[in-house]
Order: sequence, then C-alpha cells, then structure tokens
Amino acid sequence: MFCFIDDFCKDVEGFYQTHPLPEGLKKKKSAAGRKPSLSESEVLTILVLYHLSGFKCFQYFYERLVLKELRSFFPKAVSYTQFLFLARQACFHIFLLAHYRCSFSSKTRHYYIDSKKLPVCDNRRIHSNRVFEEIATRGRASTGWFYGLKLHLLTNQYGELMGFLLTPANVADNNRQVLEYLFKGLTGKCYGDKGYLTAMLEELLEKGIHLITKAGKNMKNRLISLQDKINLLKRGSIEAVNDILMSVCDIDHSRHRNPLNALVQIFSGLAAYSFLDHEQTKFNPARLAA
Repeated sequence: MFCFIDDFCKDVEGFYQTHPLPEGLKKKKSAAGRKPSLSESEVLTILVLYHLSGFKCFQYFYERLVLKELRSFFPKAVSYTQFLFLARQACFHIFLLAHYRCSFSSKTRHYYIDSKKLPVCDNRRIHSNRVFEEIATRGRASTGWFYGLKLHLLTNQYGELMGFLLTPANVADNNRQVLEYLFKGLTGKCYGDKGYLTAMLEELLEKGIHLITKAGKNMKNRLISLQDKINLLKRGSIEAVNDILMSVCDIDHSRHRNPLNALVQIFSGLAAYSFLDHEQTKFNPARLAA
C-alpha cells in the first residue's frame, strides 16, 4: 500500500511542477519554515491504514499504534496535534488518491447508484452548529430529516467504486449535474431506486447509459426484460457498500471540529475501501466447476 501511494505522490508532484496549483490549494509553510519530517506518502498511508485498522478513535489509533507499535515503520512520526495539521494539508492529495483508485475498477457496463446521508450533528443541535455553517444543509433521506452532507456513489456489480461525489444534503439524487458527473465516460445499464427518476432518461440513453428504476406511484407500468428485473432486485448490493463504508471504513461521525477534518476522514475512508479485496465477488468459472 505504501509503495502504491508513494508512487502516486511522486506522479502528482511531477505533474504539478509544470501545472501549478491555485493559491488556495498550495501548502502552508510551518511557522519555523521547516520541512515536515513525515512525507506526503507517509501521511496518506497512515490515514488509509486507520480506516482499515478497525479503530474507531483516530487519536487512540495514532498514539497507541503509530507512535508505539509501528514506530519502526514511521521513525519520524510527529505528535498527534502536528499530524492533524499535516493531514489537513494533505486533503487535496487524499481526494485525488480516492478518485485515482476508482479508475482501477472494472468497467463492466453493469452499475448501481445510490446516495448516503452524512449528518454532521444531531438534529437537536442544528441551530447551534457553527463548524459546518454555510457548508452543510438540511436534507431528507429514507430514515428522515438530517443536517449535513450527502455522498453519491456509483459501483459495479462487484462492489467496486466507479465514482463518488460529495454534496450538501439538499441536493437531489436525480440532480442533472450529479448524474452527468458520475456517468462521465461510462456506458451500459445502471440500476437505482425511485429517487433517480428523471426527465433526462432519453438524454442519458443517447450518451450510452440506460438508467433503470422502479416505476413511481403515479406512473404507468412499463415493460422491462426479465434480466433487468432481476438486476433491479439486486440493487441492495450497493447498500452493502454503504454499510462497509460506515462500519468498517468509519467515514461517518458527527464530532468534527473542522470541515477539512471531515473531508479528510471521508476521502481517506473511500480510498481505504478501494484497497479492500473484491475478487471473491467476481464470477469465477473454475470455482463454479469445482
């Protein structure tokens, strides 16, 4: 994992030597002007490793595991407070890493789409929340109203991430910009719930994406093939992806004290999920014969 991330960081650094970043995305120098003792790849590796470790508290993970048990792997590890500063600086790189890992997923022409709520506080503390002011909004999910963000996901039938998008909670699932972003460069059939009923079905079909959903209450029944009906019943597989992201990769909690901390948590969790093994879900003729 470290070798992959280190090669990725070297490629990114080489690219931005000829394509400078905007001022807002450039790294801030420390007060003493010193170079950080931890490299960018080490910071990203620690962030990804946390989401695969099973720990639910990053401070406990860093102080008990990184600074002690893994000290030989990270001999120049800094204090917990200083690492949080380095992690916020690496937000853009962990975002790029998560998207880059999506490019390794198989384009199977068989996809599932769904969204997941990411509340940033309890509903009783909405009016007192100042951390995500002007960032988070109120939205509604199948379990009720919440205040926070929404994560839009696109996967193939093997559970591999094809793409993701983070938006405020009040952005609809069938938003035109959301669908165009997630389906960019893909062709095939995609299965979603009724929230993805949209007037741009024909437009998507012209671009090579056949979006299939259940009919709404006031809609006439339409004929679909038996295979599409079976695949539509398997739409719950993306819920398993959401469950892994929430329970194993731990991308969802409502105790963030800084918006950048929340973004780093979400993007590193998505990158960690992409390192999980999905081979066991793929069709294997040899296994079937056995």
